[in-house]
Amino acid sequence: MFDIGFMEMALIGVVALVVIGPERLPGVARTVGQWIGSARRFMSSVQADINLEVNKADELKRLLEEQTKIQSLHDILEQTPTEPDDRKPVPRAVPSKQSSSASEPQETLPEQKQEHTVKAINNDAPTADNDNTAAGSPPKQQT
Repeated sequence: MFDIGFMEMALIGVVALVVIGPERLPGVARTVGQWIGSARRFMSSVQADINLEVNKADELKRLLEEQTKIQSLHDILEQTPTEPDDRKPVPRAVPSKQSSSASEPQETLPEQKQEHTVKAINNDAPTADNDNTAAGSPPKQQT
């Protein structure tokens, strides 16, 4: 706090001894020591209060960051439809039509896998073709 060396303290002691006198010097030194002790206790309590407030501010900042994360998740959940009618159509895999010529019949081997393509289903205009495809049966060919 203050940069006081031994020589400065000795000078202050000699001046106090001359001014105050040898009889009252011990009482004055005790009183000055009590004042210094109470000032140190006051400064340490102020420092502890400041540290406590800084810790509270850090905790509040952390809680606000968590709340903004939770709020953004809450907004996402609010936008998620809960009714089946409100949901967007999900693309489904349907077997693709293989091109075959009239002269070459195509054979299917058991180890060959059918290719699947993704087809979006239009829920606005349901048709018999969409209902059959959703149920898992092959689409009807129109002649």
